[in-house]
Amino acid sequence: MLDFNKIVKKLWNKWWNVIFKKDIFEFIDPEYKKENQTKLNKLIYRLRSEWHLISLKSWVYIVPNQQDRESNSIDLIEKYYLTLLKKYIVQEVWSQYYISWLKSLEFHMKDQSIPDRICIMNRSINKKIKVWNYEIIFKTLAWKYQWKKLNLFSRFSGYTKEQVIDGIAFKTSNLELALVESALVQDSYEGLDISPLMKAMKKYWNIMDHEVFKQVGKYKYNMSFNRLKEVSKTINVELYKTFLGIIKENWWCFVWEWLRWI
Repeated sequence: MLDFNKIVKKLWNKWWNVIFKKDIFEFIDPEYKKENQTKLNKLIYRLRSEWHLISLKSWVYIVPNQQDRESNSIDLIEKYYLTLLKKYIVQEVWSQYYISWLKSLEFHMKDQSIPDRICIMNRSINKKIKVWNYEIIFKTLAWKYQWKKLNLFSRFSGYTKEQVIDGIAFKTSNLELALVESALVQDSYEGLDISPLMKAMKKYWNIMDHEVFKQVGKYKYNMSFNRLKEVSKTINVELYKTFLGIIKENWWCFVWEWLRWI
């Protein structure tokens, strides 16, 4: 095991400030032997007591600077939210993901505010991680029709874009897919706020790729296209015709909409 000062130095050499318990374990024992668990707990206790670590939640810490040491836990979570988000993404799904739902559309609209909930579409994991009042939702993308079930991640992951947010690269839905995803009601209690949809369509209607809408519409989001059709009526006639055409072409999907897991 490294001596304490060398461990502190290693912490400061991390390229990001957020660190998980398992990362610290690597300093002690890369093989993660159970018998070293007590040593790890004692080490973390000392690191925290000497302010080399600050706890954000169970098993999640930051390596603080002087300003961080004078901040409260809520401000620290907000300051390091994007770093923590990327750390969780790498840990859970590595590069096989993209940010979905409304936050993806907001990133396109240059809104980098912290969302109450953010959805990470991926190939294999469904789980929720709570960080204070914020929720990180890992969700698989499935299509159900009658007795068939198809994982759509590989098909939809082609409609993504890398965006650099506050110096950190994230994969997000592209503009067209983000618009469709944002038209889906995620919380039946809150309903759907159509103002982000209207704002995005008014700003970007002339650069939207209608072929992407048509490809996505083959498999999913029929209710979303129905809402986009209504919203686009007063914005752009070509968008309206595209959404209407998708609904007409895939009318048979509506019969089975109740069977779909969205």
